Amino acid sequence: MEVTMALFITKRLLMALATVLVVAVLAFLLVHAMPGSPGAVSLGAGASQEAIDEVNQRLGWNDPLFTQFFSWLGSAVQGDLGISLIDGRSVSADLASRLPVTASLAAGATVLSAVLGIALGVTAAVRGGLLDQVIGGFVGLLVALPAFWVGVIFVYLFAVQSSVFPATGYVPFEVSPQDWALSLALPVITLAVGGAAFIARQTRASMLEALQQEHIRTLRATATPTWKILYVHALRYASLPIVAGIALQFIGLFGGSVIAEQLFAMPGLGQAVQTSVSTHDAPAVQGVVVIATVVVVAVNLVLELATKFLDPKLRAS
Repeated sequence: MEVTMALFITKRLLMALATVLVVAVLAFLLVHAMPGSPGAVSLGAGASQEAIDEVNQRLGWNDPLFTQFFSWLGSAVQGDLGISLIDGRSVSADLASRLPVTASLAAGATVLSAVLGIALGVTAAVRGGLLDQVIGGFVGLLVALPAFWVGVIFVYLFAVQSSVFPATGYVPFEVSPQDWALSLALPVITLAVGGAAFIARQTRASMLEALQQEHIRTLRATATPTWKILYVHALRYASLPIVAGIALQFIGLFGGSVIAEQLFAMPGLGQAVQTSVSTHDAPAVQGVVVIATVVVVAVNLVLELATKFLDPKLRAS
């Protein structure tokens, strides 16, 4: 079993590295297809051709693509993603300061949507009847609400009218944990609304299937407490699709946080993508794409390992 698991993990790690490498190559080629050279972007429209050529020569822009890519890859492996063409800052340092913002948003929204979604889904599946219909209608309403519209409503109610939460901005955790939590509250709730509805539907369907299993019916015929049957045995049986849904939710929120970051003026990766693309800042675009890919691939890897652990059939295979 241990050897099989080690081979499984090794195979998945190699596939994850191959995925990151392929995306890095595609991002590199995409960046080179963007209009304008690094010299023209960094010096602006009024620069002379001689000055532009000098910058391009210094940055190795005229070298063969093969040489440029492996030079960039060698630096990236050591944590150096280059220098921004716009402000001259280290791309690695800039993304390192932005990553906690996006990660906090995605993780907070995922946890909140998972708690609400599982609670709603389990309640709908166990109680059934009118309550199931009410929850189904409520979940359908949450799915239909655009995240941008939800965010605007929350800002109006809880920032403009009542001043409970700040309308915009982000406070780092190390500066003030309380202000950090307050600055995340509205963006996290905004992102969690749609995610909770998605997980509630997934949980309800999985729990209904779990409650029909033979071993659950046997437990119900014994003196086993109801809460233990529902939240230990049935929920564990139903956990595989729920865990997959939560992981996909995190990936979607991590990549789609640009709406919340723009609406709440939060300096995360989504804001960095928009800025770097609009300014043709090639090293920044390449760095954001690679970092986002590494996070998504890592989450997928954890999901596969969790699935393998939770499913006895997969563990034995």
